[in-house]
Amino acid sequence: MTLQPSTIQVPNMMTGAPRRVFMVLSPRSLSYARFALESLFRNVAEPIHLYLITDSLEDRANLEEELSLRQQTDPHTWSVYAEEDLADYESSLFARMPNLRQFRRGHPCWRKITDPVLLSAPGEEMVILDPDLYFPNRFRFEKTPHSGVLLMWQKPHCLWPPEVVKAAMQADVAIAHHVDIGVAHWRAPLDLEWIEWLLTKLNGPQLPLMMHVEAILWSAIAMQFGGGYLDPGSWHCWQRGRYKQARIKLGTPGIEILRKENFSRMKCFHAGGEAKYWLADAKTAGLLDREQDRTEASPLMPFVELPPQAYYRQQQLGAIVRKLRFGFTVS
Repeated sequence: MTLQPSTIQVPNMMTGAPRRVFMVLSPRSLSYARFALESLFRNVAEPIHLYLITDSLEDRANLEEELSLRQQTDPHTWSVYAEEDLADYESSLFARMPNLRQFRRGHPCWRKITDPVLLSAPGEEMVILDPDLYFPNRFRFEKTPHSGVLLMWQKPHCLWPPEVVKAAMQADVAIAHHVDIGVAHWRAPLDLEWIEWLLTKLNGPQLPLMMHVEAILWSAIAMQFGGGYLDPGSWHCWQRGRYKQARIKLGTPGIEILRKENFSRMKCFHAGGEAKYWLADAKTAGLLDREQDRTEASPLMPFVELPPQAYYRQQQLGAIVRKLRFGFTVS
């Protein structure tokens, strides 16, 4: 199999084998993703090799230019892979898994689940990052478990759309509550046969092309294989609660909303939703960078299951609230 990604190697001035870190990234997201890259390379206190996974060969060239000319990556190393670079690996590893192969060709975000596996030997760790992160302090990643998965925690959940969640629950697939997908740790290859089975139960070829479907798979993987939530104080997800929604509607600048965040405590800030577009102003204003030492390991929390009865009650309550608000029934 021929695989020729664009790669740059620089002398490694840190001790120990590099952590294997992955990010699925389109150059169209660089308006905010370059803050994730810059803060990652600057603040991670251990050697990493960053694998960027993108779509086309043109995108690969654009990301290579970003890392070569606009990012200070020393002493870390990196590689960039286009989708077609991994085609032979997909044909080999997913040969008897048509649902996984179809899933890989779905929404680009779904490749966070499939593509790091294609670049990993059995037992190798995969630390998977979203592009809308920021690392405000000197930090280390948590230890990747030998089995199971580590995920971020958030107060609500991003399990959407409901018909896919219900399909999982009707197949007696347990779903973890409060999952945020900004950061994930696991080791290759986990149990790909089970994930293929799960996609069958979710009617894989007919899955709606929505990024949130990824969260449903992560939540199912969490309950099937174990692991835990990353400490939400250290690995913090921005949450768009009702108070923040009201402030946004009233025209409050995003930078003022971010002032309430405790960046001094964080290893990582997941700037979900519109918050990722506020990072540039927040950085200019000096809100983000705290230069604290957050290299100590932070505690993990056990996964919490979302019972089907509780989920269905939430859906019914949500429908009632929408009906009262808008004056019509939303199915």
